[in-house]
Amino acid sequence: MDEPQMALVINGAHVLADISGALFWPAAETLIVADLHFEKGSAYAARGVALPPYDTAATLTRLEACMAKYRPKRVISLGDAFHDDNWLSRMVASDVERLAGLAASAAFVWIGGNHDPTPPSGLAGAAMPEMTLSADGELTFRHEPLARGHADFRAGELAGHLHPCARIRWRGRNLRRRCFVGDGTRLVLPAFGALTGSLNVRDTAFEPLFDDRPFMVWMMGENRLAAFPSGSLLPDTVSAQKIMQQHG
Repeated sequence: MDEPQMALVINGAHVLADISGALFWPAAETLIVADLHFEKGSAYAARGVALPPYDTAATLTRLEACMAKYRPKRVISLGDAFHDDNWLSRMVASDVERLAGLAASAAFVWIGGNHDPTPPSGLAGAAMPEMTLSADGELTFRHEPLARGHADFRAGELAGHLHPCARIRWRGRNLRRRCFVGDGTRLVLPAFGALTGSLNVRDTAFEPLFDDRPFMVWMMGENRLAAFPSGSLLPDTVSAQKIMQQHG
């Protein structure tokens, strides 16, 4: 079944997975995004790697479109909103103004990530390591997903960090796309940023999350999402570690 957005249920919470990679929780009027990685391009440029300096503007445009579409009262960033803590010194003034406007237009929550452990200076919103909300179900928001056997794991976890993608054989060709991945008790969101790599859900990094249990992916195409069960997914032909080194 292919749709531009898909209705999912995570620990009782009815949410909408959007083609952009964002997640909307209607009962809580909350938009959730993961791994924006603002100013990644300029961080690479500072190290001598020439990349076009347009990733932040492109990510902001997508975020603005999502907020206009869903009109959330709250926005939760699941960590790594910024590629490093020096983002403000490199972000152009017009992008700073756009970001500040978005942060002031809803109740923003900045979950700390491994790239941005420091609360963003000069932006509206609350910074915290994780949070839990209840509406039609209970969801916990954090950056790095926990192993199912971890003492702090709880059903309803929403996380980012792993930049999930899936690979399938479809109509005679191999397709590799960013995706949401979950099993009804947890969901890992795709990276929302315009300049982010991805990690195949068949990589060993995902094994502790599902403990050999079946799961689903919702792959993002050009204009629609497509759902596939874990049994239909393929590993990458090159190592995931190499992919992340090149594009992460």
